[in-house]
Amino acid sequence: MLLKDLYPQEVTASVYELDWEALSGKYDGVIFDIDNTLVPHGAPADERAVRLFRRIHGLGMKTLLMSNNREARVKPLAGQLQTEYVYKAGKPKKAGYERGVRKLGIAPQRILFIGDQIFTDIWGANRMGMTTVLTEPVDPATDEIQIVVKRWFEKPFRRKQGSRP
Repeated sequence: MLLKDLYPQEVTASVYELDWEALSGKYDGVIFDIDNTLVPHGAPADERAVRLFRRIHGLGMKTLLMSNNREARVKPLAGQLQTEYVYKAGKPKKAGYERGVRKLGIAPQRILFIGDQIFTDIWGANRMGMTTVLTEPVDPATDEIQIVVKRWFEKPFRRKQGSRP
């Protein structure tokens, strides 16, 4: 494992604060983690998420949700957001990311991956050659215990924007 693969290219407080108009000129697609990236863990899509996906689609970008959760969790959100999805992705293994790339029909270099966890979201997407953005968790209070533990180990890799080695 190369340590550089654990560092995101960008860090942001929220997906809702990104400059989507500028990003649409650089990327053809966006893959999102769900829980604590778009919505609190286990929550349905809210109006803010629906508006975001409408905006991104209006800019001509394709979207996809990628989660290690079961289809029963992912499919309803994908329906609400009118997007493709990959469930039981097995992040950070490459197979789930490869399924997402095939569904989007876009080269990994033209895909932006956004997630809230280093050891699953960022590590896997970096190894695929995607550009990665790390977000702060939407609602850390909803994290499951194993995620709370992982976040402690992630601290050295959660650096401010522009500080990637």
